[in-house]
Amino acid sequence: MNLPEFERRKMKVSAAFSDRRTLGALFAGMLVLGLSMGLSGCKEAKVVAPPEPPAVTVAKPGHQAVANYLDFTGNTAAVRTVTVVARVEGYLQKIHFIDGQQVKKGDLLFTLQQDQYIAQLKQAKAQLDGQIASYKHAEIELPRYKRLVAQDAATQTQVDQWQAKKDEAAAGVASAKAQVDLAELNLSYTVVRAPMDGRIGRHLIDIGNLVGGAGQPTTLAQIDQVDPLYVYFTIDQRELLALLGRQRSASGQMLTQGRVPASFGLVNEEGFPHKGYLDFAALDVSSTTGTLQMRAVWPNPQQKTLPGLFTRVRVTALEKTDALLVPGDAVRFDQQGEYLLVVGANNVVERRGIKAGLQMGDKLVIREGLGADDSVIVEGLLRAVPGQKVTPKPVATAAAAAKPASEGPAK
Repeated sequence: MNLPEFERRKMKVSAAFSDRRTLGALFAGMLVLGLSMGLSGCKEAKVVAPPEPPAVTVAKPGHQAVANYLDFTGNTAAVRTVTVVARVEGYLQKIHFIDGQQVKKGDLLFTLQQDQYIAQLKQAKAQLDGQIASYKHAEIELPRYKRLVAQDAATQTQVDQWQAKKDEAAAGVASAKAQVDLAELNLSYTVVRAPMDGRIGRHLIDIGNLVGGAGQPTTLAQIDQVDPLYVYFTIDQRELLALLGRQRSASGQMLTQGRVPASFGLVNEEGFPHKGYLDFAALDVSSTTGTLQMRAVWPNPQQKTLPGLFTRVRVTALEKTDALLVPGDAVRFDQQGEYLLVVGANNVVERRGIKAGLQMGDKLVIREGLGADDSVIVEGLLRAVPGQKVTPKPVATAAAAAKPASEGPAK
């Protein structure tokens, strides 16, 4: 390689190296400029203020005089049930009712074969006539023999015999009359009538069958009196003690001494539209179940409700007490139970465990855990977190925050 060529390559390398230094210096300058601008921007940035606490609507609990109640589940039952039986033997000839119809006391239901009993009645009357004739004969002969004894034409023995015949004939007349009465009674049993007002079930024996055979009564039908109805249910001993403590009228009468008002509702009805009263409690609490059987009376003038139906029973206390009420939507539930969110000191949300009572329209009675001056969160519950601050906006009362309640307990 000659010298000029070597010099040319050396000059190219030097130029390239010079360019790289120039680029490196440029890059370093740009980096320093960027850092300077970043630091300058940080110094000029404004501090962002924390957000305001979420707004919620709070209210004081409402006050209202309410009557406590207890709810039960019971079964309806007929006040009276009568089994219609055949009291004499005979063939069933006629049925005079339609299965399931309403009957009145004295209505004709069945007719049995009567020929045999008519003949027995005639026979009994004939025997009575014979006994009456014997008595009249003895009644005539006795005085005559007494006169003959006075004339020494008869003996005292004969007089005594006629006296005995007269007494025997008198007894025969009484016995014959009893046989006539019995025959008339048996004849009357061939006509079966309703013993009371009520609803009769289906006939259990068809026409042409022998009933009352072998001296055994044959069941012909059943009649239930369904106005009023009974409702039987059981009450737990704890509820019983609570009820006895509340159910005192002005005269001091307790549950077992007077009529306690009660309401009823069927499974397809809203609330408790039927009114009645408790009229009976069992003598003692069952030692095995710890419950007491009770009975209520349910007027059923239209006879639309049948025995054996499930029914809801509500027993209301006679005395009303002042209670705290809040909207039902304000009450929450978790694993610990029912609770309310209230605004405490420094507008911090608190979880307040409660015990809710009866429902009054859209309101709930709070039995425990809430004070009259507590601020209950009624709106904005999703924005309220226990332990966090909120911005409370008050309304008049918690009761006013709910829809108007209907009179009395919720149906």
